[in-house]
Amino acid sequence: MTEVREARCRCGQLSAACLGEPVRVSVCHCLACQQRSGSAFAAQARYPADRVTITGEHRTWTRVADSGREVDYGFCPNCGSTVFYTGGNFENFMAIPVGAFADPAFPPPHFSVWERRKHAWTEVLGDEVDHSS
Repeated sequence: MTEVREARCRCGQLSAACLGEPVRVSVCHCLACQQRSGSAFAAQARYPADRVTITGEHRTWTRVADSGREVDYGFCPNCGSTVFYTGGNFENFMAIPVGAFADPAFPPPHFSVWERRKHAWTEVLGDEVDHSS
């Protein structure tokens, strides 16, 4: 049986049901992810878009990434939590913030990107983590 992981906004009305394991779990230190997460970095899991079912009302905000590509963020209109985003360098995939799963046993990241923007006091640990600037 294939596992379904469910991510939710803080008030619970918007959710993303993700089928199977993520194809990529990463930590991003870019300034946009810092602003989105309200933290020094953001952790996200990527799934093929056809393996994610969104339930509940959401609003979309679009920004242009450094690559010039658009990224669409889906967030709850009640509590403001970002539950998913699409676009950018990963077309046909949906990114889900790892914290939205509220699962301390969620798979760890294997990528740490935009490290040139990393706060000096942070460190992403693990023997299998690919560190890139």
